[in-house]
Amino acid sequence: MRLTADLKDLATVPAFRALLGVRLVSQTGDGMVQAGLATLFFFRPQNMTDAAGVAAALVVMLLPFSVVGPFTGPFIDRWRRRQTLLVGNLVRAGLIGATALCLSTVGIGPPVYALVLIALGVNRFLLSVLSAGLPQIIDHERLLVANSIVPTLGGAASAMGAVLGILMRLTLPEGAQDTASLVAAVALYTLAAGVVTRLGRDELGPERVDRSTGLAPALAATADDLAAAVRYLIRRGTPGLALITMALHRFVYGMELITLILAARNLLAAPENADVGLALFGTLMGAMVAGHGLAVVLTPLAHERVTPPTWVVMCLIGGTVGQIVLVVTHSVTAMTAGLFVFGVGVQGAKIAVDTIVQADTADAFRGRAFSIYDVLFNSAECLAAGVSVLVLPDVGWSRTVQAVLVVVVWMVAAGYRCAVRRLGGGPRDVPAV
Repeated sequence: MRLTADLKDLATVPAFRALLGVRLVSQTGDGMVQAGLATLFFFRPQNMTDAAGVAAALVVMLLPFSVVGPFTGPFIDRWRRRQTLLVGNLVRAGLIGATALCLSTVGIGPPVYALVLIALGVNRFLLSVLSAGLPQIIDHERLLVANSIVPTLGGAASAMGAVLGILMRLTLPEGAQDTASLVAAVALYTLAAGVVTRLGRDELGPERVDRSTGLAPALAATADDLAAAVRYLIRRGTPGLALITMALHRFVYGMELITLILAARNLLAAPENADVGLALFGTLMGAMVAGHGLAVVLTPLAHERVTPPTWVVMCLIGGTVGQIVLVVTHSVTAMTAGLFVFGVGVQGAKIAVDTIVQADTADAFRGRAFSIYDVLFNSAECLAAGVSVLVLPDVGWSRTVQAVLVVVVWMVAAGYRCAVRRLGGGPRDVPAV
């Protein structure tokens, strides 16, 4: 089977093994941090969460990188990506360590929120670096398989970290609940920095390192660099369409995420029982992550028969089968099954979009492309947070809203399919200048 052969081939590439190791270790730390944030923002006994509160917390966590994100792409295309991963992991270890210290000494306040915001921005930046560097060590024929393995196993590692963090929250004494998962994340980020040293200094690119560019000149050139990248992606066709489609689908994902938080907190459990709500949220998110895992297997197999754009459409439509379950009922069992199916569609489409952007974008623009990717990714969820305040009840679940989300995905899938057909199924020939 081609999948088995590709997996064996990838395992023989030392740089791929190292890059995968960095992702798994660091994203386990991300899961620990996310569990801590879920406890702080949504599942503290004193927090009686409503739609506005959840939306505000998500915007606080996502909006900063949407603002600073455009400025990161040029650096990914100018600076050694291996060194960026090394320094970045050490920086976020320090930030999360400082967050834990603030929580244990002065409690939740502006310093904690500021440190968390900066750390989350660094996290997203480093994920862009990982995505931009992958095509430098893997040929295009095996890129989709690599994209199935690296981000999805990274997501599974993040989920495992989150589960461990939730278990800490439920089992540790009250004084240690808020900081335990954060301290564990510090150790994991430091370990990830050590794994990065197994890569050569120039192994992840970029192809042309601009050693003379300092911070001020790079910032001054950012606007022109980003404008050039946007023009390139639009003219190239396929990567621009894939990014737009991803952003629209991420809006739907954001709406479903807020639904889960509110339903677990206020509908499926008694609002005053935050620990039960946290456990239910972990179960529902676990089902979605399990769907992501199945997408790891299905996507490379599908690639043997269909193109990545076709797979995007199939995943969007297939994922709505799970969403239709949420239209019908809000029982825990049914929601768990529906979210599993939805998770397959979300991750399968994302793997294909990653592959399209990587394969159809020249290396000179790849860092900026993934910076734009992350900005769209986070901005779509911020928009979902704003819309949720207007349309979702405090219990999260609404049959009407769920039905509208299904129709939105159908329209996105149809629009993307038509646009790709007009391009002839492939990118336009655009000079990378």
